[in-house]
Amino acid sequence: MRKFAFLAFVLSFLGLATFATAQQADVAIGFGTLLSSASNVTSQFNPTIAEKGGLYPSLSADVIFHRRIGVEYDVSWRGSQGIYGGCLDCQPYRPIISAFNADFQPRLGKKIGVDLLGGIGWQSTRFYGYTPTGNCVYFGACYTSDNHFLVHVGGGLRYYFWHHVFVRPEFHYYMINNNNEFSSNNVVRVSGSIGYTIGPE
Repeated sequence: MRKFAFLAFVLSFLGLATFATAQQADVAIGFGTLLSSASNVTSQFNPTIAEKGGLYPSLSADVIFHRRIGVEYDVSWRGSQGIYGGCLDCQPYRPIISAFNADFQPRLGKKIGVDLLGGIGWQSTRFYGYTPTGNCVYFGACYTSDNHFLVHVGGGLRYYFWHHVFVRPEFHYYMINNNNEFSSNNVVRVSGSIGYTIGPE
């Protein structure tokens, strides 16, 4: 329920900002995967795994002001739970990666544009437990979260194939501080998204 409330807040913010001073706003949904290096010290006693693989849906929204500069928020999460360590009795987990960015959107033509992003955010990795608790039964919070600050840079090339509707292949790099649950602090997300521009194309 909280996710839907937050999404409604973001969309309301975009609507108000668009009608106030923004030149345009964009919303997009995408799908991708994570890439990261594997650990050199993984063992039965140190089962640290690489943060890679899996299908990662994503949502993004931005507001663009004068000189094609604006602000952007995006969130991506593992669609299905991963199994930490890969064994049948290992703990399920799900990373959620969020970032607030400055967004520069130069246009390369009538139908082609670029998104250049840089900002900060956090990663919340949820580890799901097996023992029912009061929080689990009544609130659905059957997990613990490990949260880490991150720095993000990314980019995408958008192509308007029909009026205000665009497709965008994307590349995102995250430097996640103290990402000790996984084998590397450096994570890459490659994805593609489809979006809609509110305002001039």
